[in-house]
Amino acid sequence: MSWSSSDFRPSAKLLRKDGVLEEQKSPRVKKRETEVYVGNLPLDISEEEIRYLLKDFSPLHVHKIQNGCRCFAFVDLGSVQKVALAIQELNGKLFHQRKLYVNSNKSSPKRTSDVSERPQELPVLEKASGQGFAKSTACTQLTPKASGETEKPRTTFFAVPMEMRGSFLVLLLRECFRDLCWLATIHNIGGEVGLLVTSIVPQTPFFWAMHVTETLHRNMQALFSTLAQAEERQPYLQDSAVQRGTRCLAEYHLGDYGRAWNRCWVLDRVDAWAVVMFIDFGRSATIPVQSLRSLDSDDFWTIPPLTQPFMLEKDILSSYQVIHRILKGKITGALNLESHILKFEEFK
Repeated sequence: MSWSSSDFRPSAKLLRKDGVLEEQKSPRVKKRETEVYVGNLPLDISEEEIRYLLKDFSPLHVHKIQNGCRCFAFVDLGSVQKVALAIQELNGKLFHQRKLYVNSNKSSPKRTSDVSERPQELPVLEKASGQGFAKSTACTQLTPKASGETEKPRTTFFAVPMEMRGSFLVLLLRECFRDLCWLATIHNIGGEVGLLVTSIVPQTPFFWAMHVTETLHRNMQALFSTLAQAEERQPYLQDSAVQRGTRCLAEYHLGDYGRAWNRCWVLDRVDAWAVVMFIDFGRSATIPVQSLRSLDSDDFWTIPPLTQPFMLEKDILSSYQVIHRILKGKITGALNLESHILKFEEFK
């Protein structure tokens, strides 16, 4: 069997000629008094869900912006009166266990022409202790001394993403899989490896990837074949059955391969929308409840997750273009307090 990163190229529809993802662009928009700023939104929220959140105010246009671990939106409501009503109704309201910040566009943070031009707002901690933090020797700051000399680089600490933390993954895996014996094999990975990236946390060293081996190839063939056969047989879930912890089947975008039905777990539900975690890709998505199919039989959950979390030891991931590509390098160990996250050093 031969693997090539070209087999997993991102969809060309998402890329401009210069290779920049279209969905990452945030064009400069002139501020208008009829726009309302909605801040502290969940990272995986869709523009359709934001529109539904403000449905009582008849939104005309939704412009969602995501910068690192910060997500917000500018919504045109068509009138100053509706802006005032939306602020009064929604500011401070809990949404997805987050307190919304809703204000007029005039009081909101200034927008720039491109996401990459804004300062990174991921909480980078130079001093951290306890569970949930990892250090990177690549992301350092050089502070000039008064004499003109340069200090030694300072190690930067990144918060481990919530969806990668052991406290979260243990709950998810116990709900999905009856047999967890395969967890003991995670620490057996070592030496030179090839990792097929399935998801990244932008501007951090964290990512999800498949460890490319013959075993992975067999598991992928067996799982995708089983799910393809089950697609038409599995009924759509009843509305009342969709709740946190439900094992189900939903469509996942596989780049040039189009969409395919894959295993997922419901993280949360808001009205007609469900936030699901695609466990074989390490990626969450917000999708309509009515599009979920039943997948509760243990027969579909015997194959372990195809992907697992990693941390790039001497770099950060800033571009979605690395998704569906194979990184070659070596495993150098595991995080001390999150030992299921393996540290990876890429060959240059």
